[in-house]
Amino acid sequence: MTLIDALMAPTALYVKPVLELLKTHDLHAMAHITGGGLSENIIRVIPEGLGIDIEASQIVLPPVFAWLQREGAVLDQEMWRTFNCGIGFVLVVAPDQVSALSTDLHRLGLAHRPLGQVVTRSSGERVRIG
Repeated sequence: MTLIDALMAPTALYVKPVLELLKTHDLHAMAHITGGGLSENIIRVIPEGLGIDIEASQIVLPPVFAWLQREGAVLDQEMWRTFNCGIGFVLVVAPDQVSALSTDLHRLGLAHRPLGQVVTRSSGERVRIG
């Protein structure tokens, strides 16, 4: 794929699949990852006193983001703060619901993977990616 084709690829729309998921799953929170990247978008849907621990190894950069990071010498933290890094939408569910949700996401043809977990965090940085 050329760079221009990668940059011009249409964004995925999540409305219909998420509406279907809401019928059968207890989704605690949802976040569309746009401007503000991972570190600023997800935390908007997490109540005070809680934080998010994201496993950096679960963030698999699509080629266009890998190119951008490499050619621009952009640090991981800046990538996560600025871009969605290929993660367009995040669903927050109880740990015992991950498997059932994964099954339905697969059925709907949506690429997915667990990114991390919600944790108790009353002070400091509420989003940790490591």
